[in-house]
Amino acid sequence: MNFSTNLKALRKEKEMGQEELAQILKISVKTISHWETGYTEPSILQLCQLADIFETSIDELVGRIF
Repeated sequence: MNFSTNLKALRKEKEMGQEELAQILKISVKTISHWETGYTEPSILQLCQLADIFETSIDELVGRIF
């Protein structure tokens, strides 16, 4: 799995809408949508925030599992 797929799955697992995640990160819903479709990717700071929000590692978030 890749980042966009993982992000969407983790968000849905927490029963969180794109709007709620966007508010937490102080970014637009459009940005979340772009991440989930693979159009763009977050910065390293945003990856760290996402990993904290979803209580996972950055490696797992981006699909880098050994």
